[in-house]
Amino acid sequence: MLVNNTLRQHTTTTTTRYLLKSLLLHQSTAVVYYYSSSSFIFEKNNQSTTSTTTSIIDKKNESSTIRLNQPQQQQYRYFSSSSLLGTKNKKNQSKEKMVFVKPYVGAIDQGTSSTRFMLFDSNGQTVLSHQILLPQHHPNPGWVEHDGKEIIKFTNECIENVMQEYYRLGLGEKSDIKAIGITNQRETTIAWNKNNGQPYHHAVVWCDTRTSSLVSRFTEKAAKLAKYKDLSDEERDNQSKNHLRQLCGLPINNYFSALKMRWLIENVKELNHLSQPKDQKEEEDVIMGTIDSWLVWNLTGGGVHITDVTNASRTMLMNLKTLQWDKDICEFLEVPMNILPKIKSSSEIYGYIKEGPLEGIPIGSVLGDQQSAMVGQMCFKKGQAKNTYGTGCFLLYNTGNEIVQSTHGLLTTVCYQLGKDAEPCYALEGSVAVAGAGVKWLVDNLGIASSADEVEELAGKVENNAGVYIVPAFSGLFAPYWRDDARGVIVGMTHQTNRCHIARAMLESTCFQTHEVLSSMEKDANTKLTELRVDGGMTKNELLMQMQSNILGLPVVKPYNSETTCFGAAFAAGLTVGVWKQSMEFKVSQTFTPFTTPESNAIRIKEWHKAVSKSINWVEKSY
Repeated sequence: MLVNNTLRQHTTTTTTRYLLKSLLLHQSTAVVYYYSSSSFIFEKNNQSTTSTTTSIIDKKNESSTIRLNQPQQQQYRYFSSSSLLGTKNKKNQSKEKMVFVKPYVGAIDQGTSSTRFMLFDSNGQTVLSHQILLPQHHPNPGWVEHDGKEIIKFTNECIENVMQEYYRLGLGEKSDIKAIGITNQRETTIAWNKNNGQPYHHAVVWCDTRTSSLVSRFTEKAAKLAKYKDLSDEERDNQSKNHLRQLCGLPINNYFSALKMRWLIENVKELNHLSQPKDQKEEEDVIMGTIDSWLVWNLTGGGVHITDVTNASRTMLMNLKTLQWDKDICEFLEVPMNILPKIKSSSEIYGYIKEGPLEGIPIGSVLGDQQSAMVGQMCFKKGQAKNTYGTGCFLLYNTGNEIVQSTHGLLTTVCYQLGKDAEPCYALEGSVAVAGAGVKWLVDNLGIASSADEVEELAGKVENNAGVYIVPAFSGLFAPYWRDDARGVIVGMTHQTNRCHIARAMLESTCFQTHEVLSSMEKDANTKLTELRVDGGMTKNELLMQMQSNILGLPVVKPYNSETTCFGAAFAAGLTVGVWKQSMEFKVSQTFTPFTTPESNAIRIKEWHKAVSKSINWVEKSY
């Protein structure tokens, strides 16, 4: 039988309980199949080796208790356990297996650390997945690059591996896969020759800091404009950084693609000619784009040079109102418009895969990774928000069809446009630089724990932080402060402080930073949030999620489908080809509700702000 309740209890041997606990703690994508009363199959996605493994776990001599989450799909397909496992079929096995419901939709997830291809069925259930880790290249301090050719190679390998398994398991024909979508790391920029498809340089990754001098140059260029001449130095500095914000929603910052493009033009010999004034309508062999453009170009065999509105909105070159490249911005930042891709909606057919096992399948969506997570979380209503907890945190807040210009340190971006004739949906975005990275720092640098799981365990041994606060501003503070002169601090320690308090304070720092960003979002949007939907690796930390709910004073909701980013791209592609007609039901895995009082929260938030004040102005005038 299949599990029918969210937390249904099952008794297992001690060994079985240990194996299951290990799998659950490592957040494997898992499905449980039961083979009568003697054994069951636990199937997990192995993220490090990128393959799927299947194990038999004996269930005799029951003595202990374990809790398992419910699979999303509760249908059956009868299947010989011996053919599935390559083992002798036991007499009393019932040969049950979950059904995957046709048709299918695929999605490419090209991230900063890996490339992945996933296949989903029409119920939104994960069918197959293959993932390959993506090397990063660091030719100089602060520089981060990816090899564009490796990205394409790994993408094709992921597709090939999934399709081999697809046919081996007899899941269907190629015609049962109706479309694929693409979700990608945003802002990362690459230039290539449109005639031979060869890149001129490695892709410059979103977190690369080589363009800092360009930030200063263009900020100073803005400061010299007549409209800023009568301002004080502080006001002029602020206004010049935000010179383009009313048009593109973004400050002048090395985070975004435009300055990476300008760096490539100035520093790659084959691109130097683009600095010379010329007719913007003139044909050019050089083309540039973000990683979605690079993927679409290669998958379609060349000739399709496009991006979508979500990725374009992260370049600093797109006008948020027109959803087109802005001539004035491009001239100000000295980026030729004729090398840029054509901007499309997030959900339409851009072209067809040229070769390989998915030859002829349409590419039906493109979404930046954080926007794709919004779609995957079904955050389609104004006022809904999600937070992705990873190395840092990325929060998006749906503002509907309204462009909300932030006055509280946030970014304005396109959330999605699901169809070429659809109205665009906008969002406020705030990012936290250090979340999971702070836990890693406790493990790797301070050595107070051997793993992230142990950090959670230590933090749970004390009832509170005993007045200790950590502001993990290792390289400055992101939203809503945007202070690169800040540095990390630990405050409030006494003789009674121990490593448990330090562990708890680090986890709480993620919660307090999230609270600050969401408070800014509520002020900018003039709307109160009713819940926060969450995803990402840190959400397996239940103590963290409960603390987050307490500090926000809001329910924190985890979805059943943990693959929200990849599924968002698949869902948008499925909308394009008619697999889905409207949003799907949002299935909840777990909800954390607050149990602290607003009064106690206010005291702790005040103390957090006091700690932040100690971190600011640590580095003298670095901006």
